Amino acid sequence: MNPTKKILFSQRIGGARFGEGTGGYKFARIKQAKRQAIEKDPTKKLLDFGIGEPDGMPPQEAIEVLCQEATKPENQRYADLGGSRLKEAAARYLQKVYGVTVDPHLHILHSIGTKSALPILALALVDPGDLVLVTVPGYPVFGTHAEYCGGVLYPLFLTEENHFLPDLETIPEEILTRAKVFLLNYPNNPTGATASRTFFSRVVELAHQYGFVVLHDIAYGGLVFDGKPLSFLSVPGAMEVGLELHSASKNFNMTGWRCGFVVGNPRLIAAYGAVKEHTDSGQFLAIQAAVAWCLEHPEFTEALARKYSRRMDLLVGVLQRLGFPAQKSGGTFFLYTRAPRAVHTPQDHITFGSAQECAEWLIREPGVVTVPWDEAGPYLRWSVTFGGKTPDEEENIVQDLYRRLQSYTFEW
Repeated sequence: MNPTKKILFSQRIGGARFGEGTGGYKFARIKQAKRQAIEKDPTKKLLDFGIGEPDGMPPQEAIEVLCQEATKPENQRYADLGGSRLKEAAARYLQKVYGVTVDPHLHILHSIGTKSALPILALALVDPGDLVLVTVPGYPVFGTHAEYCGGVLYPLFLTEENHFLPDLETIPEEILTRAKVFLLNYPNNPTGATASRTFFSRVVELAHQYGFVVLHDIAYGGLVFDGKPLSFLSVPGAMEVGLELHSASKNFNMTGWRCGFVVGNPRLIAAYGAVKEHTDSGQFLAIQAAVAWCLEHPEFTEALARKYSRRMDLLVGVLQRLGFPAQKSGGTFFLYTRAPRAVHTPQDHITFGSAQECAEWLIREPGVVTVPWDEAGPYLRWSVTFGGKTPDEEENIVQDLYRRLQSYTFEW
């Protein structure tokens, strides 16, 4: 740009220094390490356990519904705040899967995916100086937009010692008093942890006591390995203080379809809708119809959870044989393991100053892709969306992982 002209970028994205920061640095470095590994040996295939999206197709019946509905003239109009078909299917889904009873026309509005709903909610809830409780590590979109709105983030670190739940009893009284919004995500990305009813009940108790809003991102809600899926809204009193964000992306292999719904307190839903009307024109009604079909068939998600559970067992078994302190997660398709601090190779001894350094080495040398997290200790996130059309093919993939790493000795 011409240096004599005004800087056009807002301060919230860096102002005159836009493009010079380290936003997305973690993933940029991982991509660079992947390029270097391929350049070093173009014939070597990377084993990618870093992918954070499903590797399967949506239900064929949902695709057929999309095709049928896409031909109808009445579905070509703006969806705005959504049609009744998705809302009514969502209400039945909540009752069947989570035991939560709602009025579809009072408590529910659709979203163009959770990622689009979170910025809208930040605009609806956060003013300059407002304090927002966020878990670290965590999905950053709401926090980023809360800061865009002038909000202040208070991090609650997810540690192994506390089962990757925020320690509610250590939050200072003055912080709870100031808190405007508390963002949660269970089953959790990246840790794979699940929350208990007791934990949610305590959150609701604090929300009533201190007057803050609870946003629960439940994008991985149906992907649990033991017991039934748990909704925050199933806890008494939760509907009075919170909203829950549901998504078709992970539960029905619909990441690119961009459709979900927000459910909860009617006034909060109205606030979400008020901002949404000035943000988007709604998701294509044919896509909403296809997602509605999926919500009527939660058995698809149950089968998906069984597949991920089987893969998780394979991956945990191999990593444990290699010395990793791996423990099966409670849900999602993510496994979260402490990163080694060093490795003995046949030629050398290498120390890692962070999970980032370990992840880069894993890509460059054995050709294994993970996602590093260093915000609350050095950890690696492994995704079991690694492919394989049959259990035998899945077994072959994880055995390939073992073969690539068996000549190394890791230290923790």
